Amino acid sequence: MDALRSVGQVPENTLLPKTFAKDDRLLKRSDFLQLSKSGKRLQNRFFIAFIHKNDLNRCRLGITVTRKVGKAVRRNRIKRIAREYFRQNRHIFRDHWDISLIAKRESVDISNKALFSALENIFVRIASYQQD
Repeated sequence: MDALRSVGQVPENTLLPKTFAKDDRLLKRSDFLQLSKSGKRLQNRFFIAFIHKNDLNRCRLGITVTRKVGKAVRRNRIKRIAREYFRQNRHIFRDHWDISLIAKRESVDISNKALFSALENIFVRIASYQQD
């Protein structure tokens, strides 16, 4: 978690929202399609992320977990963990990003600690990415 604090350069006492409101979500299919076409692709063993800077005053997250990953209980667990991780660590982003996070099949049977580690890896790479 120290890596997250150093990337964002945001003091710990900064007041940021602690909720994951509707405005923080990517909801429209057109947003997801636009990100997949024009966004930068980052990936690790468990996740693929498409990112693009937005003109809004906040970062937005969209999560996709297909039926190929597993049954509903397992898919919902991955989405719940990803949302919570984003909610707790959005302060690391200096810029405002639209992020489409796609879970791979390998993410279904790993521990919560490994999921958090994979999400940390992706989010630190997003936070340090400089888009033209």
